[in-house]
Amino acid sequence: MISSRSLIVAALVCAVSAPGAAQEAAEKNDKWDVTASLGPSSTVTFEVSEGTWMNVDVSPDGGTVVFDLLGDIYTMPVEGGRATRILGGPAFAMQPRFSPDGRSIAFISDRDGNFNIWLTDTDGANPRQVSKEKSREVNSPAWSPDGEYIFVRKHFVEQRSLGAGEVWMYHVSGSGGLQVTTRTSWQKDAGEPVISPDGKFLYYSKDVTPGQSFQYNKDPNGTIYAIFRRDLLDGREE
Repeated sequence: MISSRSLIVAALVCAVSAPGAAQEAAEKNDKWDVTASLGPSSTVTFEVSEGTWMNVDVSPDGGTVVFDLLGDIYTMPVEGGRATRILGGPAFAMQPRFSPDGRSIAFISDRDGNFNIWLTDTDGANPRQVSKEKSREVNSPAWSPDGEYIFVRKHFVEQRSLGAGEVWMYHVSGSGGLQVTTRTSWQKDAGEPVISPDGKFLYYSKDVTPGQSFQYNKDPNGTIYAIFRRDLLDGREE
């Protein structure tokens, strides 16, 4: 037998918990999408003949240039002419790099909420995610000669936004990544990876100024950055 007081309490509990459960379900279904239009927006058409802070790469056959501009990616004939936008929209895309076989393009984008490695066909179709970093951003993608791996600078931040870099490698099929170099500290940078044509060596730049902290007043007449070569088989550096 259930008393009338118990029924009232049960009804109150249901009345309080039901909206919360409905809200939780709605939040799960309403996933934030970087590529979606976030509020009122309008489309603006414009033409440019030059740009700054652009990253450029040339296809292996030497026929096509790919570059980024204002967060979008374009291709155009190496002889010049009108560029074709292959990736655009609210998501930011940058640093495109042709694969060794010329069939796909690696690029960095925040379309999943954080800057990660993505691949796309050369016409911008079939974008797919390679790295799935949630707290560390990656940039400066570089292909291995066999087209199986992409090397990047992984950005580490602790107390200063400048942070530090390590070189990591990710398989194109998608993976958690493999650490290749070790950062000097939380503030001394390293990055800009490039792989030798034979796939044996990693070249990258590294801040070699004294100390463990980043300094703004570096000696412009002294050595600030140096290029290192790392043997990918035994890890020796010079």
